[in-house]
Amino acid sequence: MVEHRTVDVNGIRLHIAEEGEGPLVVLLHGFPESWHSWRHQFGPLAAAGFRAVAPDQRGYGTSDHPEDVSAYSILHLVGDVVGLVHALGEEQAFVVGHDWGAPVAWHTALLRPDVVRGVAGLSVPPPFRGERPPLRTMQERFGGHFYWNYFNLPGVADAEFGADPRSALRRLLVGASGDGVGGGRYEQALVTDLERGWLADMPEPEVLPGWLTEQDLDELAESYAKGFTGALNWYRNLDRNWELTAPWHGARVTPPALYLYGDRDLVPAFPGTPELIDRLPQLMPNLVKDPVLLPGCGHWTQQERPDEVNAELVEFLTGLRD
Repeated sequence: MVEHRTVDVNGIRLHIAEEGEGPLVVLLHGFPESWHSWRHQFGPLAAAGFRAVAPDQRGYGTSDHPEDVSAYSILHLVGDVVGLVHALGEEQAFVVGHDWGAPVAWHTALLRPDVVRGVAGLSVPPPFRGERPPLRTMQERFGGHFYWNYFNLPGVADAEFGADPRSALRRLLVGASGDGVGGGRYEQALVTDLERGWLADMPEPEVLPGWLTEQDLDELAESYAKGFTGALNWYRNLDRNWELTAPWHGARVTPPALYLYGDRDLVPAFPGTPELIDRLPQLMPNLVKDPVLLPGCGHWTQQERPDEVNAELVEFLTGLRD
């Protein structure tokens, strides 16, 4: 059974869900998610002899929501992971991340390889720092209409999503899934009408796909009782993260690594990302296998394809443990 508690980490308090005994596996969710996005992974990981722990990351759920926007930098987020590993009585852990959780996992492996036994990323590939700040780059490319820039507007997306959290989450989850209208074409789903908002062209589905239940949606909506500002503050640090990671420009993730993504996921369709994914085996010598493509899968990798993801994770983790 999954158990819940709160731990003191890196100057804040994090709610965690955990199950199993054995080597520690830290599961990091993305936006707009919570620890609950890993609900299908706890049992299989525990059965395979691992201790699975999924926090609500800072700004999410019942974990602390610092008010200062700058408290959500990538260095804070990596610090939370390292602090969590140590707070749980371990010196090392396997780290797995999806969506925003993937950059946190990758950067934890990049900045603290001594703490990371192995790293897996879902949807978002390993980081290769660009030549220019990302928010500025997308501002120029899409005239401020890319969703990163929309999220960067103080209070705007916060109010749009907060007006009806359950409806917003329903639209976002289904719209970005393999069952949604985006179908991997980021131009349609991620470029925003600034006057109408990001949700304006996302229909509210009458029926949920098989991988998402009304109870799942209730659980997720409840976790946004404190609003969306903490979660959106992660995006508001994108250019700051670019500045803070300058010392690691050109550095490569060195712990053993695994990358999985869906062929209907919007993120791997970002400009330049398909080419990066093709080159990952050459760029990352410790990638244990070629990137794993999940046909028909959208953005919510471990929720849409739990059996395939669990099999890949157990194989990856067991291979490194044994």
